[in-house]
Amino acid sequence: MKYNFITIEGNIGAGKTTLAHILSKHFNARLILEEFADNPFLPKFYENKQQYAFPLELFFMAERYKQLKEFLQTKDMFHNITISDYLFTKCLLFAKVNLAEEEFLLYQKLFDIINPQLVKPDLLIYLHAPISKLKENIRKRNRSYEQSIETDYLFSLQETYTQYIKQHNIKTLFIDASNADFLGNEKHLQVLLDALEKDYENGQNYLMLP
Repeated sequence: MKYNFITIEGNIGAGKTTLAHILSKHFNARLILEEFADNPFLPKFYENKQQYAFPLELFFMAERYKQLKEFLQTKDMFHNITISDYLFTKCLLFAKVNLAEEEFLLYQKLFDIINPQLVKPDLLIYLHAPISKLKENIRKRNRSYEQSIETDYLFSLQETYTQYIKQHNIKTLFIDASNADFLGNEKHLQVLLDALEKDYENGQNYLMLP
């Protein structure tokens, strides 16, 4: 494996955490999972976005920073590889969609202070799935506060993610996850494992699943 720190990203319901679990088990890697359930503003946000967006995003940024800093600064003698199911820049991308302009400018200033202090991943795996697939996955995992997520909101997040990846020279493995089943389809997983043996250039590198 050429990559010591891999981050998996994608829209809500894209399958980030499932794939992170699978890869961490395969590579005997240290696993960093976002602790989103600890955010007390999350259920309230889906009921009233305008009122709770700013405290929601501040809480997420503080928790993600604390978690990544603790994990990545602590050496692990038993794991050479680290797999995370979120990118710290996710803070800025969600804030861009959720916050009013003045709030976002303030949030961005805080983000720009914190972000340089964190180690960047060697490879970003981005799972791109159509909105219909995302909504199906959200329905299946049955988190009550997610069931009211609107199509337009998912679309805005999708656009923000893809624009960010296009505009920044991040080493990214962009996967069409329309029919991805890394848990149940061995061929899908093997194609990805083979892809992770390659040394990619910075920018977008595309992977199609069989």
